[in-house]
Amino acid sequence: MATYSELMAQAQSLMAQAEQARKNELSNVIADIKAKMKQYGITVADLGGAASAGGRKAGKSKSVAAPKYRGPNGELWAGGPGRKPQWVRDALAAGKDLDAYKI
Repeated sequence: MATYSELMAQAQSLMAQAEQARKNELSNVIADIKAKMKQYGITVADLGGAASAGGRKAGKSKSVAAPKYRGPNGELWAGGPGRKPQWVRDALAAGKDLDAYKI
């Protein structure tokens, strides 16, 4: 039976081989997608992507929800899920009620 370190070495080798196979196949897949897009007249915008590189940066999103709260310095917050803005955390830590900040 193989040892743990031997199995880990085999796993790393297989992952490297899989990544190389993916890279080798990637250009063919992209060429096929581009050909089908051209054939059917599909644009990047049709797929829900940005039509140009001038759009938002990956990983950055801007809320489209209407703001429900206004902070002491004019900051806006929609009150959605996720991490609360610092001004909201500060207000809650100070024992203030968020209803006082409702718009």
